[in-house]
Parts: sequence; structure tokens; C-alpha cells
Amino acid sequence: MSASLFVQAPAKLNLALSVGAPSMNGMHPISSWMVTVDLFDDLHLERLPAGSFSLFATVWHCDALRRRDIDWSISKDLVNRAHDQLEAFVGRELPVKVRVEKRIPIGGGLGGGSSDAAAMLRAMNALFELHIGDNDLRGLAANIGSDVPFLVAGGSALVGGTGGDIQLLGEPPELHAVLFFPDVACPTADVYRQFDRCVKAPALRTDAVQTLASRASMGPADPFNDLAGPAQDIAPTIADDMEEIGVLTELPVHVCGSGSSLFVVCSDEMHAQAVASHCASKLALPAVAVRTCGNPAIRDGALPSRTL
Repeated sequence: MSASLFVQAPAKLNLALSVGAPSMNGMHPISSWMVTVDLFDDLHLERLPAGSFSLFATVWHCDALRRRDIDWSISKDLVNRAHDQLEAFVGRELPVKVRVEKRIPIGGGLGGGSSDAAAMLRAMNALFELHIGDNDLRGLAANIGSDVPFLVAGGSALVGGTGGDIQLLGEPPELHAVLFFPDVACPTADVYRQFDRCVKAPALRTDAVQTLASRASMGPADPFNDLAGPAQDIAPTIADDMEEIGVLTELPVHVCGSGSSLFVVCSDEMHAQAVASHCASKLALPAVAVRTCGNPAIRDGALPSRTL
């Protein structure tokens, strides 16, 4: 195996998201159909000599359409936490230099940080030839965040519990969509608190989620999301953005996860490209056409020449 690797971390899209009442520990059970799409963060890894300090850097990719300050501490960085989980699991240091170049917006409900952590687990497993099985990787992922276990495999899956109950469905069905990135963040904890305030005795709609995932095709109005209303309550400008997008595209507009990103389902690639181009020219709102995909393969590759 090469001393340096390159891996891409795909965004995730909740095509169906049902949320239940919180348990005693405050965690909400979910029933969701998740897929990965071809909006990627890039991770460059280089194995360092034994005894070296690991180095981490996160920057915006030059292609990023919506940028926010990258101002979290290293202790809260999910890529660093993935590294720490692996070191604890194998019982030795794994010195590495990592550069993350982000395209997936922060706080947009697209699982960018979680996907970066999942890609880090997969890439480190290959870089250091640890031979950790997928089930153990998902177990480590569950200690990092609720979306991380699904993103270890990516593709398409039914996800339940607090993210750890995963029924892998393999390669996702072909789906074309356009993502929109409002200039507002929806902190996940705030959205769930608003959900608890406005939804009384919520029941999981597991059957509806499974039915949608079993269909041969998806219509523009088929996705649903129990957090869409609470996200709009937390960030009221989202509702305005949804109305403008709906008028311009003549399509139903959906909230990604806990927000704030939005999406519309298109009929094919040409339709998605046309919608993204038209909306980007008419609205003060970044838009990008995407399609479903699996996890990209890990490749040999040197780090960029820029220093960490």
C-alpha cells in the first residue's frame, strides 16, 4: 500500500426521515432512507514515520459554493475523533498527516463532517493495513456520530434507532436532484428541541419509509422529512427560499435532514443540470446538480503541495 492515499467523502441525502419521541437519555429514534450523492469532500492522507505527531488541516476546496468559518477545536473535529477511535481500537499510535478539502456545506443537513469521519476510518484502515472488518468499523463510527455508521458503507440504506441500526440496500437507485445552500445554519440540537416543542407524541412512520425505499422510481413529491417544519421555525428564511425555488422550478422543495440545505427531485441528469443553471442565475442561492452514488474507491495519491 502506498504511503499516501486520496479518498472522497460523499454527502448524504435523507429521502425519507421520520422521527420519534426522545428516550430517557434525550436521543430521538429515527426511521430513515438515506442515500449518498456525488457532492464530495476530498481527504488526502500521508503515513508518517513512527513517533511523529499526527497533523490535521481542514480548508475549503476552491469549488466550494457555500463557505462558513472552520472554527471548531481539534477535539471536536470528527476526522480527528475517527483517528483517535482507530488508535484506541488497535492499541498503538497511527501517525498521519491529513488534509480535508471541503465542498459540502457546514450545518446544512448533508452529513459532511460525518462523511469525512467515515472516509477517514476507511482510508486509515487501508493506509496502515489494519484489516478491520466493516462491522467493527461501523461500531467505531457509532462512537463518533449518528450518521457515521451509514456513511462507512454509503450507497443506500434504511437507518433506524439512533443511527446504528442499518439495513444496507446496496447501490442506490439512480436519482437526480438539485441541492440549494441557503446562507443560514440549522444547529441540529436546536431543530430537535423545536421538534419536541411542536410535535406531540410523534410516532415513527417506519412502514412509510420502507415503502418509499422499495419503489422502482421516485416522484418529485415523494420525499418526506419530519424535521422540515422545525428547521423552518429555527431559520424562517428557509421558507422564503423554498417558496422562491418552488415558483422557479415548479417542483416540490424538500429540506435536507435537519436543514438548512434544500433539494428538488428531477427527472434525469439533463433536467437537473438545467434546473441548477437556471436557479443559480435567477436566485442569490448556490445550486448544484447531483446524482446518487456509492462510496468512491480509495486511491493512491500524494498530498497537495500546500503545507498543513
